[in-house]
Amino acid sequence: MKISVRAERIEPFYVMEVAKAASELAARVAHTDRPMIFLNIGEPDFTAPPLVQEAAARAIRDGATQYTHAVGLHSLRERISAWYSQRFGVQVPARRIVVTAGASAALQLACLALIDAGDEILMPDPSYPCNRHFVSAADGQAVLVPATAAERFQLSAEKVKEHWTAKTRGVLLASPSNPTGTSIHPDELRRIHSVVNQKGGVTLLDEIYLGLSYDATYGQTGLAIDDQVISINSFSKYFNMTGWRLGWMVVPDSLVAVVERLAQNLFICPSTVAQHAALACFEADSLAEYELRRAQFQARRDWFIPQLDAMGLSVPVVPDGAFYAWADCSRLFDALGVKDSWDFAFELMKRAHVAITPGRDFGSAQTQHFVRFSTANSMAQLQEAAHRLKAVLG
Repeated sequence: MKISVRAERIEPFYVMEVAKAASELAARVAHTDRPMIFLNIGEPDFTAPPLVQEAAARAIRDGATQYTHAVGLHSLRERISAWYSQRFGVQVPARRIVVTAGASAALQLACLALIDAGDEILMPDPSYPCNRHFVSAADGQAVLVPATAAERFQLSAEKVKEHWTAKTRGVLLASPSNPTGTSIHPDELRRIHSVVNQKGGVTLLDEIYLGLSYDATYGQTGLAIDDQVISINSFSKYFNMTGWRLGWMVVPDSLVAVVERLAQNLFICPSTVAQHAALACFEADSLAEYELRRAQFQARRDWFIPQLDAMGLSVPVVPDGAFYAWADCSRLFDALGVKDSWDFAFELMKRAHVAITPGRDFGSAQTQHFVRFSTANSMAQLQEAAHRLKAVLG
């Protein structure tokens, strides 16, 4: 069977390859005194809070399960609009909000709406691999621009200018970022967007970890800049609804009808049950619970990263959001007899029964020196993981 060139361009998602190997080993050690600890997957250990679960059950019980509009329930779009106002002091009209089948669907819709064959999109290296594959699936080309610790592993306006060519269509940024947990300073984001506007391009901004910000300087939405920034968001991370597959995007008025037409044909609509459940995310009790959980994520970060630094796993930029630590492990290669972070991760998996993610997925700019730890796990699990890692690394 002939496979499309488009499909062949998509690289394997190595995070999942590591996860498979970790699961296989986990099954073998499950009944030992050192079962596998998973610090490799970016999924909150919390599930949807009670009011959200109850709303889902009620929707099923009441038969509220039929198709919605392709852009989502108007009531949910209104709730999201109110959240931007209450949380960030930014006015985002509901008419510009499109509810999607996860942030992945939002990114696909944005890329299909804006990218033609041969268009190039600038992205930082390191960055989340699936984002560049959305560009590729739209027959575009992701151009990874090396980003340093001094730049918080993010693009700068100067680098956008430097790498812009006749083929460049725009930028795809993430703030906070996976794998680094770092955000773009609001002033720098404004400068980047100004450059993009001057070039007649588009600014796509992945903000799926925005709710999980721990520093007021960075915990701001790019939608505050103007109505031309396209923001992607999700109910998966801050709202703890990963498997519900629900997200949203905020687009300029001129793009709403275009995205709606694509969504009608490609997705029909987002999950109706998930949408009715998500309405309860914005109840006062749910928001209070989310803030308590955000504080727990911050406490885990504050405890775990100094532990990594003390072991020689240097985290060059303390993450201001999300639940990741991007750690340089290169000083420890000789101690474990390995040559790169891929082998390093597998050695730790075998010796310490701790699963982490090597940098291979996230780009090529020194990513062979880095591993990603996910702190989306309980404090007890993080403490046990640190104990095991110290025993192996000395």
